[in-house]
Amino acid sequence: MKKIVIAPDSFKESLSALEVAEAVKQGFLAVFPDAEYTLVPMADGGEGTVEALVAVTDGTIVRTQVTGPLGNQVEAHYGLLGDGKTAVIEMASASGLHHVALEERNPCIATSRGTGELIRHALDAGVRHIIVGLGGSATNDAGMGMLASLGARFTDEQGKVIADGGAALIDLKHIDLSELHPAMADCTFEVACDVDNPLLGDRGATAIFGPQKGATAEQKVTLENALTHLADVIVASGFTDQREKKGAGAAGGMGFGMMTFMQASFRPGIDIVVEATKLKEAVKGADLVITGEGRIDSQTIFGKTPIGVAKTAKIYDIPVIGIAGSISDDVAVVCDHGIDAVFSIMPRVMTLKEAFAGAEKNVTFTAKNIATLLAMQSAK
Repeated sequence: MKKIVIAPDSFKESLSALEVAEAVKQGFLAVFPDAEYTLVPMADGGEGTVEALVAVTDGTIVRTQVTGPLGNQVEAHYGLLGDGKTAVIEMASASGLHHVALEERNPCIATSRGTGELIRHALDAGVRHIIVGLGGSATNDAGMGMLASLGARFTDEQGKVIADGGAALIDLKHIDLSELHPAMADCTFEVACDVDNPLLGDRGATAIFGPQKGATAEQKVTLENALTHLADVIVASGFTDQREKKGAGAAGGMGFGMMTFMQASFRPGIDIVVEATKLKEAVKGADLVITGEGRIDSQTIFGKTPIGVAKTAKIYDIPVIGIAGSISDDVAVVCDHGIDAVFSIMPRVMTLKEAFAGAEKNVTFTAKNIATLLAMQSAK
């Protein structure tokens, strides 16, 4: 083995993508000490995307206080990549469910203002390319809170600014974008999104994602009516009707808001990360590519990191090994999508707490065993 590329996702609640990569490297070093190792921490647009892209581009994490989903101040962050011109924002950092206690979840009043404040902070810092990862939101306001914090005014029949939250959208009458942050016009927005839900209907933002945000059956009706009214007002105001577009329902309809008012382009998260990390260039000439995530199963083939890495490696016909915290009975399907072999790091039956605590050691041990097997094979 002369060149080995290690490109895993994080093992959620246990190890970051970089920590997984380092643990794999340590295991392989014990067997192949003279190999060239290239570590490319990965993500698929969800949790860990900021850290992965910051790590691989020598960027920085920017932390600031913003408005949380229920109006209180929370600490959030975004990544400023090494080029100094690109920011990566995970919506959940500012407007995520983890900021709201289970008993307090209420998408009727939750706001996405904090996400807009992160965008404003980045724009003020001179950023003109912003990648936004959607997912994990506590909100159902179609991104109107985000836009309000960027200077948009949403007012009722009397010209009064409407309240925050998804339910208040029913009061919307007028949209004024004259005070939008001036840098918005020069900024390119990309959205990392792996869902194709429209804004409304049985597969829409409210029906599919509302319950996990605390929406009751009655509130779901209220929110659906409010989003329908919003879409109607937007069309009446001369904007393109985006309600049926794939991804419009993502993150409580924030996809819809970003399509409509920010001309955002939508791409699978893994595609954005593969491009930003220059993974294609990294794997060229490699003898082996190792990837992984906390769990590899049949769902992994739908836009998850291991398959994105595998497809990139297969451009050059490079073998790919997947390492996971756990694997499923249906995991074999990933072998039809570029992963040649899959290994679980679990040495025995154990509790989740034990698995998290021993993850680094178990990744290293598994990697060493894989490397040993490869060395034995090559010695024949």
